[in-house]
Amino acid sequence: MTLRVAFAGTPEFARAALAAIHAAGFPIVAVLTQPDRPAGRGMQLQASPVKQYAAQHGLGPILQPRSLRLQGKYPEDAATAMDALRAAAPDVMVVAAYGLLLPLDTLQLPRHGCLNIHASLLPRWRGAAPIHRAIEAGDAESGITLMQMDEGLDTGAMLARGAVPIAPGVTTAVLHDTLAVLGAEMIVSALRKLESEGVLTGTPQPEDGVTYAAKIGKDEARLDLRRPAAILARQIWAFNPFPGAVVEFDGVAVKLWQGEAVAGKGAPGTVLQADAQGLVIACGEGALRVTELQKPGGKRLPAQAFLQGMPLQPGRMAGLMPPAPAA
Repeated sequence: MTLRVAFAGTPEFARAALAAIHAAGFPIVAVLTQPDRPAGRGMQLQASPVKQYAAQHGLGPILQPRSLRLQGKYPEDAATAMDALRAAAPDVMVVAAYGLLLPLDTLQLPRHGCLNIHASLLPRWRGAAPIHRAIEAGDAESGITLMQMDEGLDTGAMLARGAVPIAPGVTTAVLHDTLAVLGAEMIVSALRKLESEGVLTGTPQPEDGVTYAAKIGKDEARLDLRRPAAILARQIWAFNPFPGAVVEFDGVAVKLWQGEAVAGKGAPGTVLQADAQGLVIACGEGALRVTELQKPGGKRLPAQAFLQGMPLQPGRMAGLMPPAPAA
């Protein structure tokens, strides 16, 4: 019997999985995604990538509850969504970067439960931002873990794992796309196995090696140039595309989109070199060579083009620390 699949996800990472499941021929009987959000300069309401794909291909019903908790802030949303899910009668639900917690009654609704596509090698980097945190920490590899969901935060039994290396200079944007493809392939394989064998066997996560990937905040963007350049380079890679690493020159917030740690000495924040090869800034240990930058309201530019519009001569000083948070 062909598995009836419900899908819960919101961003592009999830859209890739939804598209793969659809292309593989599984009937998608319900799609849950976050409510439309204001976006862009005009702050117009914008549908999520998952909603856009589902609408374009006639999948659904499309459900956008603000919560799935019947005892929560939006019980009417939860009740409507749960009624629709029961009517859809899915055999299994696939969850990928949905953004809402699934209560126990939702997890237990499909007869095969809920399968999560998580972008890390669990139990490392449970939580909201596993791709960013793996790059920021200097991990040698990342990957996808398929997990049988339980009520914990990414604590369920592991069904499959697939690893990919993290090369120096790889950004969150690049690793995200790699893992989205891998996750899509892995979930289709898992669903085919579940369809043919009727069961997926999970392995409990080990207690050792648990780390948590806290959500990325905009307040993390500003670099402290008193830190070692190697750490700051990883922050640049991790914060591309969001929130973008930032340093200030005379109050102008400049975003750094690509760079590397290099040899160099000077007071932290001092511009050591500014030419076609990049903007080199002294750090607490070593220096940063930045090769792609952006002024407020401008475009991302290679260093040479950026410096033509914002000349930064050797000896110029950048701000060292993020500003103190408002009281």
